[in-house]
Amino acid sequence: QVQLVESGGGLVQSGGSLRLSCAASGIIFGIYAMDWYRQAPEKQRELVASITRGGSTNYAGSVKGRFTISRDNAKKSVYLEMNSLKPEDTAVYFCHARPLISDTKDYWGQGTQVTVSS
Repeated sequence: QVQLVESGGGLVQSGGSLRLSCAASGIIFGIYAMDWYRQAPEKQRELVASITRGGSTNYAGSVKGRFTISRDNAKKSVYLEMNSLKPEDTAVYFCHARPLISDTKDYWGQGTQVTVSS
C-alpha cells in the first residue's frame, strides 16, 4: 500500500518559519521526483517546488529565496523548509510523487494545512 504522509503544518505569524515533511512508503522512492503543491481556498492547486532524485530543484517564483525543498532518499522523505512566511502562503500543502518511468502511477498525500496570520 502506497502512502505519502505529510506533517509539520500549523499556524504561524507572518515572517515565521515552518518545516514540512513527507514520508513515503510502498514505493521505490528513487524512481520518483518529488513535488510540493499547495491549494488555497477557491484557488487552483499550484506547484510550489520540485526536486529530482539527484537533488536538482525548481521553485515557483512566489517562493524562490524563501522556501527550500530537500529529500533524503534513505529515509524516503522529502521536506519543505519555509521561511519569511506571508499570509498569501496560507494553503493546504500536498506532497506529490512524480514517476520518472512512463506508465507508472503518481501519488498524492492527504495534505497539511499551513496558516500564516498577519
